[in-house]
Amino acid sequence: MEYVIVTGASTGIGYSITKYLVDRNYFVFGSVRKQADADRLTKDFGEASFKALLFDVTDRDAIEKGRLEVATVIGEQKLAALVNNAGIAVGGPLKYLSDEEIRQQMDVNVIGLLAVTQAFIPHLENRAKAGKIINISSVSGILVSPFTSLYSASKFAVEALTHGLRRELYFHGVTAVSIQPGPIKTPIWDKALSFSGKYDHTEYCKVLEDMDRFIKKTEQSAIPPERVAETVYRALISRNPRPTYLVMKGGIFAKIISWLPHRWVDKLMSSRAKKV
Repeated sequence: MEYVIVTGASTGIGYSITKYLVDRNYFVFGSVRKQADADRLTKDFGEASFKALLFDVTDRDAIEKGRLEVATVIGEQKLAALVNNAGIAVGGPLKYLSDEEIRQQMDVNVIGLLAVTQAFIPHLENRAKAGKIINISSVSGILVSPFTSLYSASKFAVEALTHGLRRELYFHGVTAVSIQPGPIKTPIWDKALSFSGKYDHTEYCKVLEDMDRFIKKTEQSAIPPERVAETVYRALISRNPRPTYLVMKGGIFAKIISWLPHRWVDKLMSSRAKKV
């Protein structure tokens, strides 16, 4: 049996990845923050295929406790992969974001991701087949839209860390892959981008109210999280996975926009925000 760690396994993309891998006979260690989620996932997937790890990615002591639990189970065997999925989205005008919001975004999506990776790298190195670090990034890691800029900053950092890890760990038999989902049918943006009322005192009041409606419309055409799970599996079983996988409808257009001159994209994005 091969072992995989999936962080943020309780809902959304993380849950779908866990289910997809368990259904294909992987043993999954899934990180969750609440005992109730640990109990629920253990019931869903069974103790023969799943073990919950109780840790927040911002808590290094808890991560180390989780690492010791993993080491006890796998013994001398190596992990097949670490899937860094845990993440949050903080939205809003950069002009008005608080220090607390900024730190929370970076602590979870960047510092937390690297903390988990550092803890588990020794369990991926020098494997018969390359151990894999699979980072769930975002199309926002290649393209910046108004009012999700801080989230984009965290995902641009994830892209940089992924490329750096792949190049630094090459001689240790570990590769790193970035999965870049577009709009996915998960609760993440419902939680993060409910702008209504929050910025009523600012010049962005009207456009952000309209942005709420735009986001809800976008969600209707979003792809299911199972598509991301399928892509993770493809990267996992591939001998030579691609460095990046863009997972979204019309992904080629996102790529083209990211290659356009910055001033052109400025006008495109600003006009869209004005019309929303």
